[in-house]
Amino acid sequence: MLKHLITAILAFSALHAGAGAAESKPNIVFILADDLGFSDLGCYGGEISTPNLDSLAHNGLRFTEIHNTARCWPSRGALLTGYYAQQIHRDTLPKLDGGALGVRQSWARLLPDFLKPAGYRCYHSGKWHIDGNVLDGGFDRSFKVDHQGNYFSAKGTWINDHDVTPAANEDGYYSTIAIADHAIDCLKDHATTYPKQPFFHYVAFTAPHFPLQALPKDIEKYRDKYLVGWDAMREARFGRQKEMGITNTTLSAVERNIGPPYAFPEIMKKYGPGEVNRPVPWNGLTDEQRRFQATKMAIHAAMVDRMDQEIGRIIAQLKAMDVFENTIIFFASDNGASAEMMIRDGGHDPSAQPGSAKTYLCLGPGFSNASNTPFRRHKTWVHEGGISTPLIAHWPAGITAKNELRHTLGHFVDIAPTVLEIAGVEKPKDWKGEPIPEAPGHSLVPAFAKDLTIQRESLWWLHEGNRAVQVGDWKLVAANGDPWELYDMRTDRSEQIDLAKKMPEKVKELEQAWQQQTDSFTTLARKTLSEQPKVKR
Repeated sequence: MLKHLITAILAFSALHAGAGAAESKPNIVFILADDLGFSDLGCYGGEISTPNLDSLAHNGLRFTEIHNTARCWPSRGALLTGYYAQQIHRDTLPKLDGGALGVRQSWARLLPDFLKPAGYRCYHSGKWHIDGNVLDGGFDRSFKVDHQGNYFSAKGTWINDHDVTPAANEDGYYSTIAIADHAIDCLKDHATTYPKQPFFHYVAFTAPHFPLQALPKDIEKYRDKYLVGWDAMREARFGRQKEMGITNTTLSAVERNIGPPYAFPEIMKKYGPGEVNRPVPWNGLTDEQRRFQATKMAIHAAMVDRMDQEIGRIIAQLKAMDVFENTIIFFASDNGASAEMMIRDGGHDPSAQPGSAKTYLCLGPGFSNASNTPFRRHKTWVHEGGISTPLIAHWPAGITAKNELRHTLGHFVDIAPTVLEIAGVEKPKDWKGEPIPEAPGHSLVPAFAKDLTIQRESLWWLHEGNRAVQVGDWKLVAANGDPWELYDMRTDRSEQIDLAKKMPEKVKELEQAWQQQTDSFTTLARKTLSEQPKVKR
């Protein structure tokens, strides 16, 4: 108790001391991965080398029950606004349009609009996938990766909302490195030009989203590592998770008949005889199939490894600026690992070296399932495998806990209020004369001092007909077109024991909660739906 009391006092002091002085305000860096599985990091049970993120976790906090929206663009909208994506036209509702082409209401401002009046400089490096121009969202500088089909080209890159012409010779270019380069350049310029101002930096890596493309030297580190197969990999990761205390659930059974969320049967021929689109038993694959699948996972691991290396360079820059101690660094993923299998953009050359610029491989359901250990399903589903994210929080000046776990239930809608509290910013009640609807999120700052439960009515999900709601320890979930399933998340977060038939009243209660939220969001979104222009995302 004494330890927690001291921790709380120190955290409070760091948050509120010298509120009027810009130089005392903490810097905030939020790093977001794309399609990273819950167990891909070493500090969450994975075997991929992630020493920089592991160090942040060892010297900070790991949250184990934080959730995203199961997909890239709704997660990013929720993260930067504090609203569910459906409230702000960034995902669909029943009989109501929205999604990747939806445009937020004028009151649905991004974090920089609230941080800049408090003296913050705001920077963006990486993927965007939010409506509107980046600088119009309040950022002072931006490096937007708008074409994610080739990691070895700058094609489709925008700097400060202006299109960039790639160099004639792009040898040596790799987008994960380029994103970090821009982030470091912003930090260096900040140290020189705005040394007395705090900063908010949103670093959104595209890795390890498909296509699986990585530097040969990074792939080589994992070349034969995954020949043990996805079944053995899941068991090993789960064992480490139990040792770490990350989970008290069972390991989910592999759903052997669940493949990619979207069917593109013609691509199987393009990928060749080594490809499989179901997580079948590893020992049932041919030697060619095992080699092909293990190579794909090696490339995925290489992409995660490289992202960690680049995060290490960003950390080194923060230390060089002497701001590392008073910078809170968050790390999360926009959705679970992906079972998608498709070929887009420049296509796929099966004769090219796997992982090179001319290839377009996807992880697929076998290793995606293993990356999401111990949970079920994948990106786009709202079972835990699709919506569970690691969340690391590291802040020496404000979080005295070291290498501690937090089992606090949370969601991406909680990030905005957390950031605003850290910055000492009170969100206004209106924006340019228009009232701001109450946001559903809650600050996670109280959980910095101790593991606790944040009181809330519910957490809610809907994406492409996949739907869920969690009220307390009970979760109601259903895939598109399937009946509701009911789980006790205290003991069964891997969603193995469906209690729906045994507890019909609880199903009815939670279904009503889900419908009430859905109706409320529909009412809000419908007010401004007629104003929706169609824009390129």
